[in-house]
Formats: sequence, C-alpha cells, structure tokens
Amino acid sequence: MKVLKSRLYDLKMKEQQAKLDQLGGEKKDIAFGSQIRSYVLHPYQLIKDHRTKEEVGDVNRVLDGDIDGFIKTLSDEEGVGHAGSGHSRRRLAVLIGILTRAACLR
Repeated sequence: MKVLKSRLYDLKMKEQQAKLDQLGGEKKDIAFGSQIRSYVLHPYQLIKDHRTKEEVGDVNRVLDGDIDGFIKTLSDEEGVGHAGSGHSRRRLAVLIGILTRAACLR
C-alpha cells in the first residue's frame, strides 16, 4: 500500500510540475545583460524596461508605486487590453509584482 501511495504521489507531483512548466513559459539564463529592467539611482536617476523601451526619470514616483506607465506600455504592446493571451497577462502580473517589491524595499 505504501508503494502505491508513493507512486500516486510521484505521478501527481509530475503532473503539477508539468502544469507549472507550461504556465511559466520559456526560461532564459540568468546572466549579465539578460535583465528586463534597469534601475539607475546614481549618478542620474532612470528606470528603463528593456523589453518595451519605456523609460522613466522620476524614480521616486515609480518606487512609490506609480507603475501605470509600465503597465500601459506592456499591455499596449502585447494586446492585453483587447484579447490578451494568458501568457501576456502572466508577464503583466510579474511586472506588477517586481515593481511592487521594489517599492517595498525602498
């Protein structure tokens, strides 16, 4: 019985991992130059999203939570506002999460 339970558990875990892999999409290497966003606070102030080319010079405003410009640019480029795919919505959610964490760290 224990063997059966462990096999069923392994099967369930593999199914869950397959679902997570499908939702996660393509993973890129974590390496220098593969960032999607840059936060420059000194000597000048600039936040730049490398995917959408959106740049904001008022860093304090963004770190305080005003991320509407990034969200609008990303949603316009990927069509989230119309019939956006689940992948686009996930990327948007990740963007919101990252910017929210950055604001909390401040």
